[in-house]
Amino acid sequence: MDNETGPCSTQLIDGDGNFNVAGIDHFMKEVKLAECGLSYAIVSIMGPQSSGKSTLLNHLFGTNFREMDAFTGRSQTTKGIWLARCVGIEPCTLVMDLEGTDGRERGEDDTAFEKQSALFALAVSDIVLINMWCHDIGREQAANKPLLKTVFQVMMRLFSPRKTTLMFVIRDKTRTPLENLEPILRQDIQKIWDSVPKPQAHKETPLSEFFNVEVVALSSFEEKEEQFKEQVASLRQRFFHSIAPGGLAGDRRGVVPASGFSFSAQQIWKVIKENKDLDLPAHKVMVATVRCEEIANERLSSFTANEEWCNLEEAAQSGAVPGFGKKLSSILDGCLSDYDAEATYFDEGVRSAKRKNLEEKLLQQVRLAFDSILGHLRSGTLDKFKEAFDKALNAGEGFSSAAYSCTQSFKGVFDEGCADAVIKQAKWDTLKVKEKFLRDVEAYIDVVRGTKLSELTARYEAKLNEALLGPVDVLLDTASDDTWPAIRKLLRRETQSAVSGLSNELSSFNLDEVTKDKMLAKLEEYARGVVESKAKEEAGRVLFRMKDKFTTLFSHDSDSMPRVWTGKEDIKSITKVARSASLKLLSVMAAVRLDDEPDDIENTLALALVDGSSNSTNRSLTISEPLASSTWEKVPSSKTLLSPVQCKSLWRQFKTETEYTVSQAMAAQEASKRSNNWMPPPWAIVAILVLGFNEFMTLLRNPLYFAILFVIFLVTKALWVQLDISNEFRNGALSGILSVSTRFVPTVMNLLKKLAEEGQVAATGGSGRNPPLQSKSYQGEVEMSSTGSSGATTAVNGTEYSSSSKYD
Repeated sequence: MDNETGPCSTQLIDGDGNFNVAGIDHFMKEVKLAECGLSYAIVSIMGPQSSGKSTLLNHLFGTNFREMDAFTGRSQTTKGIWLARCVGIEPCTLVMDLEGTDGRERGEDDTAFEKQSALFALAVSDIVLINMWCHDIGREQAANKPLLKTVFQVMMRLFSPRKTTLMFVIRDKTRTPLENLEPILRQDIQKIWDSVPKPQAHKETPLSEFFNVEVVALSSFEEKEEQFKEQVASLRQRFFHSIAPGGLAGDRRGVVPASGFSFSAQQIWKVIKENKDLDLPAHKVMVATVRCEEIANERLSSFTANEEWCNLEEAAQSGAVPGFGKKLSSILDGCLSDYDAEATYFDEGVRSAKRKNLEEKLLQQVRLAFDSILGHLRSGTLDKFKEAFDKALNAGEGFSSAAYSCTQSFKGVFDEGCADAVIKQAKWDTLKVKEKFLRDVEAYIDVVRGTKLSELTARYEAKLNEALLGPVDVLLDTASDDTWPAIRKLLRRETQSAVSGLSNELSSFNLDEVTKDKMLAKLEEYARGVVESKAKEEAGRVLFRMKDKFTTLFSHDSDSMPRVWTGKEDIKSITKVARSASLKLLSVMAAVRLDDEPDDIENTLALALVDGSSNSTNRSLTISEPLASSTWEKVPSSKTLLSPVQCKSLWRQFKTETEYTVSQAMAAQEASKRSNNWMPPPWAIVAILVLGFNEFMTLLRNPLYFAILFVIFLVTKALWVQLDISNEFRNGALSGILSVSTRFVPTVMNLLKKLAEEGQVAATGGSGRNPPLQSKSYQGEVEMSSTGSSGATTAVNGTEYSSSSKYD
């Protein structure tokens, strides 16, 4: 059968020494060699050209190598190296058919390929068949001698050769028994071994250290075909389980795993072609390195494309994943197990190193998801902690107790989450994430503590504001000697109450004593600040308060009734009392006196503003001005609300603005005196009686005069009441005359109009009555006119004037 078309054979190396990479890769897939692991064997055959090597392999292993046609002549049949799988032999056995030696096609001088192929066969084969003719045994220059020399010479190029089985196949056996031929052959082999130059390390190394020598004999295929086949069938049995202990290759060493055979063969041939020494141990490591790297990359790609991992990674980006660690550990275990299964037969050191490298790459790929899981765990647990902590505080639990219980509880929750997310292959420490979580918890507790303390402090400050501002305002308004002692007492009482309450509430925060004392001291300072700020505020309005106090005392009597200036009041005394009270208010507002330290502000003001003003004309020019300063004696500037200069300026302005009130009171008093003294003096009355005696007697003798005078009196009285003469002249004669002259004409017109209307009504109503009643009607009209005039109203030029009588 043509070996080029056989389904389970391929040309491994062509006659020009080119390695068929695509062919061997296809061949390995066909025979599924990669699945064999270390359970496979390599058999090769070498020998003279046209010695029946291919025929022997085809009958021995069921291969389809091309055989020489004896009828066409003896020539080269196999070129290069061919590879095929043995049929029906377990474990998997591959056989290589090498190009024959001593061929005329290559010539006598071209032996390079022979040596290269022999070295290649020794490097990769477990069993090497050496095909030789029976009649060449015992000859010094027989064809097997150069071949054996070639085998042993190339073997020396292997730094650490494999233990290879050399099976000498004696072809066309004669009548000489094998027992006689074998010793001769072994002696020749030993002689060749001894004569081959060896490295210093192997000078004394016996042949058995590198080779297991086996000798078999086969009858002539052409003359005794049936016997040949029987002997071949018997020999075939020896290749079953050849790698098992006791088998033909039971003690082989340095086997390359089946999955790396293709790459190993390529590299060996490359080194041989470059005419370099072949270091099999290093080659074994190199093959293991390449193959394990390929396997690791395949496993890494497989992991990346794993659907379960992809789903897990996607879920990790959006939130916490229950059982993340176990799920991912299982996937990684599967990936590493697959690597172990494929790389188990390669060099242990290389395999372990590549496994570790694969594990690192896998962990590097999953680290982002792991960190994301921890991030979600940290943020989620922190949110739950915040919710539970706020709920506990709202339920009334103490701050320290709530903080401790919630911290411990959610620390356990976080630890459980970390344990659930841990990947057993990683051995990653979650301590840093936990520390960050605890820092976040502490930071939130600090924020809430600060907020709560601020709210607590603000609440007590509001209580102090409410408790101090109103009373201080009232106390400052009283302006007495007890004002500041009362304020100090009030401040102490309310401050102690607030500090005590705040101290009790701070106990639940578990603060250190230094912080607690600072907060209480700050609250005390705030209370003082409230009083001082209120005092400063009122000091800015002191002028208004002084005028208000002066007006209150000046315009009201001791019973708080409005004062009527009748002429009996001592305006000067009243003014002095009112100004003294205002001065007392000014002295009270001049400085803050919360430290119970005496001062001379009141005396200084009294001396400079009251006493000093009265005897200023007697003051010597050498006496200094007590208010010519910006500070008070014995009063620090920080406690000063109104400086002496400001007090003097305020007092001057106060006196200026209150003088009008005093002058008005004096004018009102004078007007009242004048209105109450309208009767003439006694002497004038006596003179009138003496001089007007005759006129008085005339009136008595003539009653008509008396009636006319009476009517005039009534009209005058009505005008007096309507014009309110006494009230108009109270503010002075000129203003009274002007006011009366303006209202006189309209009042008279209104009075006449009323009299006319009343007269018309009386005339209409009394037409049927007796005449004697007329005098009585007239008298009634006069009385009505007199009474009704008090409510008379007239309109002139659109202006309405009205007046109410003060008399009933």
